[in-house]
Amino acid sequence: MEATSARLKALADADPYAELLRARLLVDDPERLTVELEVALRHTNFMGLVHGGAVYSLADFALSLISNAEAEAVALDTHLVLAASARAGDRLTATAYPVTRSRSVATYRITVERGDGRVVGIFTGTVFHRGRYPTGGAR
Repeated sequence: MEATSARLKALADADPYAELLRARLLVDDPERLTVELEVALRHTNFMGLVHGGAVYSLADFALSLISNAEAEAVALDTHLVLAASARAGDRLTATAYPVTRSRSVATYRITVERGDGRVVGIFTGTVFHRGRYPTGGAR
């Protein structure tokens, strides 16, 4: 578990897009991983609401981390349902957990919530696991 935690932190720290978004890893548990984003003006659209792309990106960041916790993974399919809005100043958390896993394919559910507990998005991602990481770290 300690090696997995270190790997998740290293993957999160090495993600330039997550850095651009200012998304960060909160909980590095590969069974229930959480990332967060403080919604800023740069994350909003012309209506002053969080851009769907920002919600998608946060959920996809969670997917990339949880699916790469133990093995190198690439996305096969993703889907986002937007259920509510958020505004600048809101804190979004995306919690990811596995739904199904086999040796090579896994599906994860990511729920994106506002600080008040309202669900903003429900994201499903299916990945293909290309291979296990060698002992000692990520490829």
